[in-house]
Amino acid sequence: MEKLHIPVLLTEVLAGLAPQPGKSYLDLTAGYGGHASNILDVTQNYKDSILVDRDEFAVDYLKQKFPPATKIKHTDFYSEVLQLTECGKTFDIILADFGVSSPQIDMEERGFSFKHDGPLDMRMDRSQVLTADTIVNSSSERELAEIFVKFGEEKPGRAKMLAREIVHSRPVKSTKELADIILAKSKYSKTHPAARIFQAIRIAVNDELGEIEKTLPLLPKLLNKNGRLGIITFHSLEDRLVKDFFKSASSYGEESELKIITKKPITAENQELVINPRARSAKLRIAERN
Repeated sequence: MEKLHIPVLLTEVLAGLAPQPGKSYLDLTAGYGGHASNILDVTQNYKDSILVDRDEFAVDYLKQKFPPATKIKHTDFYSEVLQLTECGKTFDIILADFGVSSPQIDMEERGFSFKHDGPLDMRMDRSQVLTADTIVNSSSERELAEIFVKFGEEKPGRAKMLAREIVHSRPVKSTKELADIILAKSKYSKTHPAARIFQAIRIAVNDELGEIEKTLPLLPKLLNKNGRLGIITFHSLEDRLVKDFFKSASSYGEESELKIITKKPITAENQELVINPRARSAKLRIAERN
């Protein structure tokens, strides 16, 4: 699994969050522990650190990877942040990586990838009821088009056309069938024509933007003074939410909750992109608690 999952912007995360021995750490999307293992190697503070993920495969892996003293939570990050806020818990370092992990994409049975044939699933937490199959095969033509525009940033005309084709092709039984429907109605492009549609459906299935919107305003309350918050996003919808939140939380002068450390988002260097092409769209923003 270590070889399958390479943490993005690792050097930049370590430089920006500046972990020190004894510091407490909250990882809201721990995945397979790529960032967490490197940060905890420095802090060595396992008992005051919490690793969160809503994917049971990731949670099982984390429990094997880290010492028993490490608190590992199987839940979504908003629920955990809400609970920690109510308990008055605070941390020196908080990290959230909002991307889909490589193992999720590469496991055909998870249904995240348009390159692999699998079921229309796309659930990060497989205990939830809503799946990609429900959205693809039960949504109206209008609802599908709205999802494609809102979460995939597709042009309205193309979104309507693809929604119509999908409805006429029902039942759509697999990721390959869905990708083929989209491909048949698309011109050549550098990126796969299905990428935006799969992104849109995945975001809708997991309520990704809703979770982020609810979580962001609570994060400063979880930071100790001078504690640092790092957030990694992978598309403009996520990054816009983070950018606007950082701007708002740092706009009250001395009374601001946060001070922005990264005036512009940090992106991957060419050296990393050669090793991990999936880092090409990653953006890291960092802020500090006043």
